Amino acid sequence: MPLVRIDALGCDTQRLQALGRAVQEALGDAMGIPEDDHFQILHGHDGQRGLVHHGTYLGVPWDDGIVYVAITLRGGRSAEQKRALYRRTAELAWEYAGTEPRNMFVVLTENTDADWSLGNGEAQYLE
Repeated sequence: MPLVRIDALGCDTQRLQALGRAVQEALGDAMGIPEDDHFQILHGHDGQRGLVHHGTYLGVPWDDGIVYVAITLRGGRSAEQKRALYRRTAELAWEYAGTEPRNMFVVLTENTDADWSLGNGEAQYLE
């Protein structure tokens, strides 16, 4: 049950949806996440009211096409699954949204079953 947040500068609804589709498909390909396990927050920044900062780090030069993807999910995936997720996300973002692979910044945050409530004030994964 990943929760995905995507932030991009100068991004219209169509491109945001394409990026969301890329991430969701990559989660399925790399980690076996079911297609209907789809929880995303998509946010486009216009550079005025919402800013996205970038530069160069570890030899990766980003530009205004940068897309930040923050994925919160339950722990337990291998390093190889995570690498496959990053690779597949970059491939699909290029294919679906025209985002250069160097501009895909992805971070995973893992937690446990007790850290999720899917509604009704319950901890469904603990039931």
